[in-house]
Amino acid sequence: MPKSKRDRAVTLSKTKKKGREHKENIVNSIRDAVEQYNSIYVFSFENMRNLKFKQFREQLKSTSRFFLGSNKVMQVALGRSDSDEIRTGLHKVSKLLRGDSGLCVTNMSKEEAQRIFNEYEDYDFARTGSIATETVELKEGPLDQFTHEMEPFLRKQGMPVRLNRGVVELVGDFVVCEEGKPISPESSRILRLMGMKMATFKLHLICRWSPEDFEVYQEGLEGSDIESS
Repeated sequence: MPKSKRDRAVTLSKTKKKGREHKENIVNSIRDAVEQYNSIYVFSFENMRNLKFKQFREQLKSTSRFFLGSNKVMQVALGRSDSDEIRTGLHKVSKLLRGDSGLCVTNMSKEEAQRIFNEYEDYDFARTGSIATETVELKEGPLDQFTHEMEPFLRKQGMPVRLNRGVVELVGDFVVCEEGKPISPESSRILRLMGMKMATFKLHLICRWSPEDFEVYQEGLEGSDIESS
């Protein structure tokens, strides 16, 4: 009987070495970029969509580089204190790499970078667990937006439906989702069928560093952990 690939032994030291090398490559890439570009931004993101972010990066590849991944690795690359920072003041940038965030190193002017990030947003279908931005309720009666082939699928999603002369009919009012509450897997599928995009992929600038100055854009982040550094 042939051995399953899952049963193959993997040398732990090799996996550790590969992971370490990958992290070292990221650290070196960030440090090289810091020397090549004029300014650095920390940005946060909402409702990340990998394909859309890839397209955003592609539009700016002539002026900018982006780094996403482990905040700790990016912090190591920049320096986490004034004693190990690679450029003066970069440990302040490092302290603002928290949660869903990334780095943008760029030659764009401050005004252009702010405009591009502030204006960017893209809509997509909400995923399971995201918060509904509005209440969606379907009233009793025919549902002309759905074809008769969809009736079994809609029933599986918990909708009280039946076929009436080939038309999907709702036999009672049905709340798909409620504003401010998490979206269930069933609600996510129904909203997608309805063509309702509730998720907005957005990027927010948190701070900007250049050799001349350092700015924090979001209120409440100018904490003592930065000021006292």
